[in-house]
Amino acid sequence: MKLLEKIIRVRDVMKSDIDVVDGMLTVTEALKSMKFPDTRTLIVDKRNEDDEYGVVMFRDMAKKVLARDHSPNRVNIYEIMSKPVVSVHPDMDIRYCTRLFDRFGLSRAPVLENCKIIGLVSYTDIVLKGLILEMD
Repeated sequence: MKLLEKIIRVRDVMKSDIDVVDGMLTVTEALKSMKFPDTRTLIVDKRNEDDEYGVVMFRDMAKKVLARDHSPNRVNIYEIMSKPVVSVHPDMDIRYCTRLFDRFGLSRAPVLENCKIIGLVSYTDIVLKGLILEMD
């Protein structure tokens, strides 16, 4: 018997409440502006239509700011972000999303629909929400 009998989509498990920030903010400013710290992630907004989204996770702040003894008041988000980001489509089956995460060493990814960020999905979301949906 297969683990997942029904298809569970990324949109079924993703977080819709995310923080999108300007890359010019300092780390301190970005952290103060966060409304959804449980995501442990900041999405860095595009500068224009031809740009790409970036991402900064709390671990990036720890490794690239704190561990290097830099002041969070002097480091801009764009200096520590990863860009471009690997994103997923909201209609992707969570099994494929998990394989994508494994292949590229990801723990979370923004969810893009029509070139706009609509959410964030993580292994935690997939396990806690996806497997629970399957058990129903």
